Amino acid sequence: MGLCGWIVFGLIVGLIARAVMPGRQGMGLIATTLLGIGGSFMGGFIASVLWGGNWHVLRPSGFIGAVVGAIVLLLLGQMMSSRR
Repeated sequence: MGLCGWIVFGLIVGLIARAVMPGRQGMGLIATTLLGIGGSFMGGFIASVLWGGNWHVLRPSGFIGAVVGAIVLLLLGQMMSSRR
């Protein structure tokens, strides 16, 4: 997948993760795209830990794993911002 593919994939995944999470997230399109791309790598990490893979290497995950990873990143962000 090329750079443009990653950007479109990240935007779609980020929008879905933001729609699933309750509450209001004050993010723009760029932050939403980065959330989706980061969620893909977080989903790959979670899958590697659960199914016994090489978790030292960052690998992207599929669509569902990317959405789950983006939701985890949103939850972590909300936890960090609520402590302030």
